[in-house]
Amino acid sequence: MSRAQLALDLGHRPALGRDDFLVAACNRDAVAWLDRWPDWPAGGLAIVGPAGCGKSHLASVWRATSGAPLLAPADLDRGEPAALLAGATACVIDDADRAIAGGARERALLHLYNHLREARGQLLLTGRTPPARWPIALPDLASRLAAVPAVGVGMPDEALLAAVLVKLFADRQLRVGQDVVMFLVPRLERSFEAARQIVAAIDRAALAGGRAVTVPLVREVLAGAADRAP
Repeated sequence: MSRAQLALDLGHRPALGRDDFLVAACNRDAVAWLDRWPDWPAGGLAIVGPAGCGKSHLASVWRATSGAPLLAPADLDRGEPAALLAGATACVIDDADRAIAGGARERALLHLYNHLREARGQLLLTGRTPPARWPIALPDLASRLAAVPAVGVGMPDEALLAAVLVKLFADRQLRVGQDVVMFLVPRLERSFEAARQIVAAIDRAALAGGRAVTVPLVREVLAGAADRAP
């Protein structure tokens, strides 16, 4: 990866807390769909992609704009839509593909979707695959989910992963050189979660040893993580 790639001018989106959301080729289509809100066909949107690609972070960006509560699939077991939404007209269900299919939970999601449609609200779903491919047994719910647009998010490329690492180190007030970032990028799994975990581990190691963040320290942290891996 060249020095020029590290200096790519990636767009920034404010998220929750101190985070920034970095816009790149792998997520640009999803960001464009979020920008269209509330003009979503069928009253909803699904963001799909592999674990660690940033789906939940995108959902957090949208929640900050829409005021939507975040629900886990298990929350659908807790009560009626009005109680779950507490007056909101938008909602996020994260990892919806993992626990929606089957029985009472399908009926609960159908009631929630219909409630939001009657309120002219919106439902944002995240999952690994598009809702049209979920094994939904309830015909009414299957037809509604099949109509929801699905937009894919890919894994970050090297340039984006480098920019994320720089941001994560800066959030922890850690000064790092480009040599550290360039050493890390080809050795990490290409996911935002992997970047967050390694930066946290490097921060702990630097604090524990009273050391600056250098390539030798990072090499030790990576070696320790490899030793602990199952």
